[in-house]
Amino acid sequence: MTPSTRGFREMKAAVVRFAGDSGDGMQIVGERFSDTSVTVPNAIATFPDYPAEIRAPIGTIAGVSAFQVHFGSQAVLTPGDEPDALVAMNPAALAVHLYDLVEGGLLIVNSAAFTPENLAMAGFSTNPLDDPALKKKYDVMAIDISGLAVESLKESSLTMRDKLRTKNFFALGFTYWVYGRPLEPTIEYINNKWAVKAPDLAEANIRVLKAGYFLGETTEVTRNRYMVARAEVEPGTYRKISGNEAIALGLIAGAKKAGRDLLFSGYPITPASSILEALAGFKHFGIKTVQAEDEIAAIGVAIGASFAGQIGVTGTSGPGMCLKSEFIGLAISTELPLVIVNVQRGGPSTGLPTKTEQSDLLEAFYGRHGESPLPIVAANSPSDCFRAAYEAVRIALTFSTPVILLSDGYLANGSEPWKIPSEDSLREIHKPFADPSQPYVAFARDPETLARTQAIPGQPGLEHRLGGLEKDTKGSISYDSANHEEMTRLRAAKVEAVAKIIPPLHVTGENKGKLLVLGWGGTHGAITSAVQSLVAEGFEVSSTNLRYLNPMPSDLGELIKGFDQVLIPELNSGQLSLLIRAKFLVDAISMTKIQGRPFKVSEIRERILQLITA
Repeated sequence: MTPSTRGFREMKAAVVRFAGDSGDGMQIVGERFSDTSVTVPNAIATFPDYPAEIRAPIGTIAGVSAFQVHFGSQAVLTPGDEPDALVAMNPAALAVHLYDLVEGGLLIVNSAAFTPENLAMAGFSTNPLDDPALKKKYDVMAIDISGLAVESLKESSLTMRDKLRTKNFFALGFTYWVYGRPLEPTIEYINNKWAVKAPDLAEANIRVLKAGYFLGETTEVTRNRYMVARAEVEPGTYRKISGNEAIALGLIAGAKKAGRDLLFSGYPITPASSILEALAGFKHFGIKTVQAEDEIAAIGVAIGASFAGQIGVTGTSGPGMCLKSEFIGLAISTELPLVIVNVQRGGPSTGLPTKTEQSDLLEAFYGRHGESPLPIVAANSPSDCFRAAYEAVRIALTFSTPVILLSDGYLANGSEPWKIPSEDSLREIHKPFADPSQPYVAFARDPETLARTQAIPGQPGLEHRLGGLEKDTKGSISYDSANHEEMTRLRAAKVEAVAKIIPPLHVTGENKGKLLVLGWGGTHGAITSAVQSLVAEGFEVSSTNLRYLNPMPSDLGELIKGFDQVLIPELNSGQLSLLIRAKFLVDAISMTKIQGRPFKVSEIRERILQLITA
């Protein structure tokens, strides 16, 4: 059911946000809207926004769940600053999200939920739908979504409770009508999910989806409809992918390219848990997954796998990184390949477990005892998590070292289209084991990488021991002070040697000018979007994003020298700024945000204009 473009207002891009109680199925309909938009095809970027409470009381502010999708006919780098359309399923959702809606934007509300009890729980003394100012500021569509969903199922054998649960698909159907989205992908999804096990439920959801769509067709209210044109995409095979899914596939690809078995050991923690869940689905590829009893055991299992010749990986978030720090030191001392994935969240302690932050950067650099540097890689978008994970595996094996891979909640749960790469496009990973026919010295080093040669234990002629006690260059325990200093410097030099395989920085704009905006991780989309728009307007501003944080790219210092000022936006209190100031002796300007939400493009754009027009 693909509509014609007649009667539509053309848009280059649009932002839609679905919001309701955590039991209203907002994540489901958000995902369906995203998947459908990909089939058009449109470029997309999504931002699921979960409540921290597992199940807050129905109708409360704490229980509001939302999903935002930005879809367009051109490249989309962020989920969007403010929604052009807001679907609010109850008063609490309206209270939380209304003031993000652009003035004149479309507001679709489930009027059936605006009962005195629900209004009181959301903090309203009167019904906001009766306020003329609301209708003056926004294009309000107050629809009895619950009642119409139930009415469309009057001949269904479902219980009243189950009928009411279909209301999210009614809202989705109406939104499809507004934005000219086809129904077929969602109908196929419903049939795949329920047609065999619960055919009545599948039929009901499809009926309600169509009822919502045809409400738009039959409504007597004249209103605008919007059409976002097809995006021109590079030929290839695409799929929608989230950051955590991309990490899982990147780890698998790295292990297979290197000819190593992969073992992932983790302990459930938001927002990293779905990496373990995703990898558990690849047992047919020989992937081993372990849900350990705690964070310390999880990294211990991963180190054991690496010692046995596999590539060990463990994943967690900030609190788990603290618990793993001693074992990370062991992996550094033994110089075993290991990948530690940290999907950052708001802290400290339990903090904001479902909200995003970039506050673990200094922990990644210095959160261990002793002189213990290691390589640090950061992903910059949901799809880039694949390449970042692959690079983490490549560095870990090439340099015989643990590597920290930094992601965050925004990247982990967000999604975007991903062009599936060919195997030939992936950089080679050659890391042979020691030859049993040759004399083996545990800490003999490759002169280029300074990596030691790894031997699989238990083979005749390759007997050796590893452990946390300091060793000499032959692998024997040594308490000699001069030897300790030499080994400490060798381990640090090995990490610095990673810079030899880091590609040149990609710069948006010119390599010299008034202002360089320097970012890392998930700030990439907002920074790049802001800078691209200002460059198009003739402003002298450029940007670059750091995937490799330790060591930093060898051309970064020269790039920084070419600009009058350096601005560093971060979702923390200025951690990269401290590192850049210390390393390059430049008075970097810190821009911080610690609200559990990513930067808006407008926030960065405004700060850039303040600096370059001052």
